[in-house]
Amino acid sequence: MTTSPETTVTVAQLEEEGDVAADYLEALLDIADIDGDLALDVRAGRAYVTVENDDAASLRLLSSPDTVQALQELVRIAVQTKTGRFSRLILDIGGSRDARQQQLEKLVDRAIERIEDGASQASLPAMSSYERKLVHDVVAERGGFVSESYGEGADRHTVIRRG
Repeated sequence: MTTSPETTVTVAQLEEEGDVAADYLEALLDIADIDGDLALDVRAGRAYVTVENDDAASLRLLSSPDTVQALQELVRIAVQTKTGRFSRLILDIGGSRDARQQQLEKLVDRAIERIEDGASQASLPAMSSYERKLVHDVVAERGGFVSESYGEGADRHTVIRRG
């Protein structure tokens, strides 16, 4: 039986997701002959798996945002297949999440500049639910602006306007 995304999962279930994800990623890294250390964590109702290496160049190909997103989806499918539960697991490879956070902050700053220059609102490109949440958090930190998500599926995006 598969659970819906809204179903609350326990810390033990999230730890199981992390373990399944780690096994999957270890096998994948072995096949690709890439060295990486895995770290598992549970935060804010999600399992987080981080792949690190002291030699940043060894993870460079895997740490691009599009590649991390694709690998994250593969890992989520592997977890769902093994556990029977929808997974909202977050994958970070070589600091990719921090890098993406910085990119999103710059996007928000440029959008706010457009609004301050007279635009009534600014739309950002379509992005994942996790990235939209990060954008909403950044907008809330800036003060005086609000953000809302619009669209469906892969076209879902964030719009920023004055509060």
